[in-house]
Amino acid sequence: MPADGPSTPPNSPHGSGLITPRELQAITEAQEMARLKEAQDLAKKQQEEQTAIHDAFMHQHIRPDAKERFTRAVRTAAERGETEIEIVRFPSSYCSDGGRAINNFEPDWPDSLTGFAREVYDNYDRYLRPAGYKLRAQILSYPGGMPGDVGVFLHW
Repeated sequence: MPADGPSTPPNSPHGSGLITPRELQAITEAQEMARLKEAQDLAKKQQEEQTAIHDAFMHQHIRPDAKERFTRAVRTAAERGETEIEIVRFPSSYCSDGGRAINNFEPDWPDSLTGFAREVYDNYDRYLRPAGYKLRAQILSYPGGMPGDVGVFLHW
């Protein structure tokens, strides 16, 4: 038997190096525990990453070069014959109501926006709406039948 394989204690009452069901069960349980710990560690890491992304979204601000980037983006879209661009995309769970108002096309859907999405909307309302731009939001995906990502689109 290879040196790295399972072995029986030298004083095994069963002789011939026969491994017992109890020893096999212990090996199986140890492997299951290792897999469970690995899965828990991965889930914890993913949760920490999602929390960091959420925190970044909630504290992100519009960049100082936004006007130039905006002008370039809408000009490029118009040159391609498009009449709208997606300006922000985020999980519906970032909305105060989980995306319900957007999903139901309620007129007060902007009230459910939080963090960066709210800042984007406020800037739209202050600068772009008076210039004639329109804004719409929609649920873009339905994983498991529930609202997933929200897309906010600016059109002209």
